[in-house]
Amino acid sequence: MSEEQTNAVDFEALEKILGVSFSDRIHLLTAITHRSYLNEHREATQDHNERYEFLGDAVLELVVTDFLFAKFPEKPEGELTSIRAALVNTTSLADASTQLGVNDFLLLSKGEERDTGRARQYILANAFEALIGALYLDKGYEAAEQFIAANLFDKTDTIVAKRLWQDAKSRFQELAQEHTSITPRYETLGQEGPDHDRVFTVGVFLGSEQIAEGQGRAKQEAEQSAAERAIEARGW
Repeated sequence: MSEEQTNAVDFEALEKILGVSFSDRIHLLTAITHRSYLNEHREATQDHNERYEFLGDAVLELVVTDFLFAKFPEKPEGELTSIRAALVNTTSLADASTQLGVNDFLLLSKGEERDTGRARQYILANAFEALIGALYLDKGYEAAEQFIAANLFDKTDTIVAKRLWQDAKSRFQELAQEHTSITPRYETLGQEGPDHDRVFTVGVFLGSEQIAEGQGRAKQEAEQSAAERAIEARGW
């Protein structure tokens, strides 16, 4: 690791928020290095974090599966699979990264640094998995397990209580039938943009009442967004 690379990252601060001191900081440096950064910094000697992400994803799945299997002995395989998916999806992992402050340490190209929204979520989620991979390589399975437990497991009860393991449309339909005995319907309210970059606006209705609307690059995505907003609008 070059002196320039060492100076570019506050390793002590990053280790503090992660709660781990690395034996070999090249693992930590690799975990926070996005592919785009290396395109602009040819002098860098570390690899980007995609291989670490691949490893971390596998460790994450095993740790979460083991946790859910023990926590919910009565739940069938299908429901456990859905809960696991909700716990380790892009939004959940990106939120965990954000809460830790990982975003402040990522090594990105100037272009990627300007990205926000969904693009940044993917980068943050991938970095979270890469950090798990780095921990596994540097400290072993137990350290990776402790990190995952500290940053993800407390989301589980909320996911189960609010049925977040279901997709938003399924959730809203169940809630709507429970509260009103009405099945929601979805209607396309508009679309804009060229064919290759079209955005749909969809409204969700209970009877004749429009509850909410959502947008997306596909009708299904817009429907999911509308359902999510409808749940929020009704306070369900």
